[in-house]
Amino acid sequence: MKSYSIAAVLLLSLSLLQAQDNAVYFAEHPALSPDGQTIYFSYDSDIWRVPAAGGLAARLTAMNGQETRPRVSPDGQWLAFSSNQFGGSDVFVMPVGGGDIQRLTWHEAADDVECWSWDSQRIYFTSPRYNRVSTYSVAVGGGTPERLFGHYFNNVHNPAIHPKTGEVFFNDSWESYNFVHRKGYKGAFNPDIKSYNPQTREFKVLTDYIGKDFNPVTDRQGNLYFLSDEHNGEYNLYAFRQNKKTRLTNFKTSIRQLSAAADGSSLVFQRDYQIYRYDVKADKAAPVDIRVPRNLTLAQPQDFKTAGNISAFDISPDGKKMAFVSRGELFVSDIKGKFVQQLPTRADGRVLETYWLKDNKTILFNQTVNGYQNWFSIAADGSAPEKQHTSDLRNNRQLGLNSDRTQAVYLSGRDELRLMDLATFQSSLLLKDEFWAFQSDSPQFGPDDKHVLVSAYRNFERDLMVVHTETKQVRNLTNTAVTESGGIWSPDGKAVYFTSNRTQPGYPYGLQRPDVFKMPLSLMDEEPLRSDKFAEMFAEPDTSKAAKDKKSEKPVVAIADANLMEHIEATGPVFGAQFVVHCSQKDSKTTLLLLSDHDEGRMALWKVLTEPFEKSKTEKIAGAEGFISSIVYVDGKYYALIGGNVHSLDMGGNKAEKIEINHTFRRNLRDEFQQMFYETWANMEENFYSEDFHGVNWPAMRDRYAAWLPYVNTRADLRRLTNDLLGELNTSHFGFSSGGSEETVFYKNRTLSTGIVFEESKPWQVQRVVANSVAARSQTAIRPGDVLTQVNGRDVDARANREMYFSRPSLDEEMSLTFRRGTETVQVKLKPQSVFDVRDLMYDEWVADCQRRVDERSNKRIAYIHMKDMGGDELERFLTEMVSEGAYRDGLILDLRWNTGGNVHDEVLRFLSQRPYLQWKYREGQLTQQSNFGPAVKPIVLLINEQSLSDAEMTAQGFKHLKLGKIVGTETYRWIIFTSGKGLVDGSFYRLPSWGCYTLDGKNLEKTGVAPDIQIHNTFQDRLEGKDPQLDRAIEEVMKGMK
Repeated sequence: MKSYSIAAVLLLSLSLLQAQDNAVYFAEHPALSPDGQTIYFSYDSDIWRVPAAGGLAARLTAMNGQETRPRVSPDGQWLAFSSNQFGGSDVFVMPVGGGDIQRLTWHEAADDVECWSWDSQRIYFTSPRYNRVSTYSVAVGGGTPERLFGHYFNNVHNPAIHPKTGEVFFNDSWESYNFVHRKGYKGAFNPDIKSYNPQTREFKVLTDYIGKDFNPVTDRQGNLYFLSDEHNGEYNLYAFRQNKKTRLTNFKTSIRQLSAAADGSSLVFQRDYQIYRYDVKADKAAPVDIRVPRNLTLAQPQDFKTAGNISAFDISPDGKKMAFVSRGELFVSDIKGKFVQQLPTRADGRVLETYWLKDNKTILFNQTVNGYQNWFSIAADGSAPEKQHTSDLRNNRQLGLNSDRTQAVYLSGRDELRLMDLATFQSSLLLKDEFWAFQSDSPQFGPDDKHVLVSAYRNFERDLMVVHTETKQVRNLTNTAVTESGGIWSPDGKAVYFTSNRTQPGYPYGLQRPDVFKMPLSLMDEEPLRSDKFAEMFAEPDTSKAAKDKKSEKPVVAIADANLMEHIEATGPVFGAQFVVHCSQKDSKTTLLLLSDHDEGRMALWKVLTEPFEKSKTEKIAGAEGFISSIVYVDGKYYALIGGNVHSLDMGGNKAEKIEINHTFRRNLRDEFQQMFYETWANMEENFYSEDFHGVNWPAMRDRYAAWLPYVNTRADLRRLTNDLLGELNTSHFGFSSGGSEETVFYKNRTLSTGIVFEESKPWQVQRVVANSVAARSQTAIRPGDVLTQVNGRDVDARANREMYFSRPSLDEEMSLTFRRGTETVQVKLKPQSVFDVRDLMYDEWVADCQRRVDERSNKRIAYIHMKDMGGDELERFLTEMVSEGAYRDGLILDLRWNTGGNVHDEVLRFLSQRPYLQWKYREGQLTQQSNFGPAVKPIVLLINEQSLSDAEMTAQGFKHLKLGKIVGTETYRWIIFTSGKGLVDGSFYRLPSWGCYTLDGKNLEKTGVAPDIQIHNTFQDRLEGKDPQLDRAIEEVMKGMK
């Protein structure tokens, strides 16, 4: 089988970069001085400068936190930048020649510096403080920032100001803000270069290419430059020459982070993680030879603790020893956790699972090799090195042992169940089926060691299967259209227990309130009779050898040739959600361990005791609450992994006792970062929904980006590198997130939000109060025109940034505000709320305005419902409105514009599809239809736009196919792949876009989106002027249908 070597890739990386060993990589956000002679950039969390010709760079900042996005004022006097020194990213300014650093913004949202005004008096920055993102400006001398453009959905970013006209060039797409690293996107939400002149109120769309045009910059002459992928799918430098889009570079790899010198002499950008300079006159670009005194710290070992950080464990068959995994390392200890020894494993690997073999001296474990999990064994006492037994380019995982630990079954990749001989460690294919490479159940040997219980997917739902290890015969035990999962055997082989909802599918919502069921494998009545028990009291014990031999024989598994689902019975609590985790038997008593939240909604471990002629008992295991990831049963004793700690379970006393394992070990982040990079790549290779990877050579991309691994020096570098790698797939629903203690800043910052909106030009005067905010609910009314004079009894400085008075390390329980109202003084006490709560209330105001518009124009004959997303809360609101306003009005507008997805499309479409089919009434009462709700017979319009994404697109496609009404607006985002994700060794996380979504005739919605029946555009200017042509047309269409 073909395999890849990390060592080979790294050797290739080093050879590719050998000639540039002294080059600086991951220098970011370059900017030029006005004369183009000096470059400023961020590197290793600080701001630096270097001559434009190259040379030794000088560090300018060394704050507590990360400083980024430097920008020099056009007069060359000031350097602005962003820093998270105080918790959030704020705007700072300092003299170019050196001096005190001044903080200009005080908000918990990320304020990212963009550019300067041409008179050097104001700094433009973007921030998500009031919506997803907007552009603001703040005076260099301080004061309250002002937002450039209003409306909740005007997401203006990448501003560039024309030096003569004041025209503002910008983008307003996610693809030029959050997802610049996603390459190849072509759809309705592609970023164009747009502009608006605040003086003349003229709005322009300068580019209309169906791809990415973004990052506009200007020089003092008004020349406009930007980036575009139109030429070859990679971002290259473009300019407008004689009002024509003109390409200036021909790079085969993308450039980013464009900035221009004010004098127009040159531009700088980042390419292949290096800074390049483009000479405008010479029409040439070249990397800048930058040298910095690198402070390489990633290879320095760090201490880590096992306590609370154990991810897997096993107990030896003799019950005396424990093997466990912590942060990807393998350990062995005594059963009490007092004497701990770390076993040597691969520095570039991550151990995930560990199992003892029958000799009590050997451990079988899996760890990553080139990102894929493979099987190894090692001497438990550390006397011999590890031995590798598989070298597969697929994840080998979720191993189950037979009773004498001579064989094992495990899942391999997406589609294989394999049987391993533990004497030779050779494996063979037992079953090929749809298991999926994650979200799978572990296979289990039956008590006879000849049958294996495993779950396989059928139409997204899991069925329980039994496979005979010798004949390879397969029996589907459940065979339903809903999920039966988590199957376990009864030790006597007479039954199987499993978890299921029974009537509701598991996808796309997940199992909702499942119960535990027992499936008898025989149709014979296995329960003893009282008369038989009575006779046993007088029977002589059978001490014959035959009787002893029979007692030591393995149980026989005999599965009846019948529909066993007809004979299942519920076991355990009848309320809440239950999941079966283990079953044991002693004599005639059966102990079933369940995870259940039936007690006040909190998940905990419970035992269910059953015995013939006795009422079953359900008892809670004290101290076993929360996340319980595994149960181990050895020699009559139970152990559980609860919250990262191993516990012993006292089943007689119904309590869990933590085994204290306090051990310190060491790892370095360099090896860890490299391992995480390869594991992320490998799992995307194994789980990405598209077999052709959208036409991308995925192994080649791994090798290309691995070339820069030796130059990663911070976690931010790793985030950038890994997300750029993933972005090559041109996929939605992707991303790598990672955080570590080394990035923690000392200071914290929270904004005390109240819902008071102040005038932009009069930052202390109240413009309005956001509906339903804490200020709106205040016992003392706050009115437009009120002027804020004090915060918590402190006089405000009218020249200061108002936000400074609302900034605290944490949210206060209450605050007092004093206002001047004419000649009166008004004091108000409030309980502050989070800025994101208020941001959501501002969204609600937009919804309310749409409702008002529909009510006024239809005389309340049309119901209007907007769904922000396709989650549970919004579904509940949709249903609530449909059974009230929606039930009694003559038409419906369902607005899915700006909807960010979820997974409730089926519930929405099923409700909308209801039609009346008969009537009934009480004597002399009114005839009433059945079904109670029949929206499908009313005129319905579905509103969509370019930011309707994910499950909103599923809903739109279903609406269209079911012919429920007309669709008005613009084509949807093309952002629809169902996704999950996996965690990494340090808690980092990456998303896995694993399930494609297609129309019934096979079209991939990720590539096509959903087109409206009636195409209507809402522009930036429409929103700015309070217009909504899409909603107006929706009202018009519904009114037509009501005539």
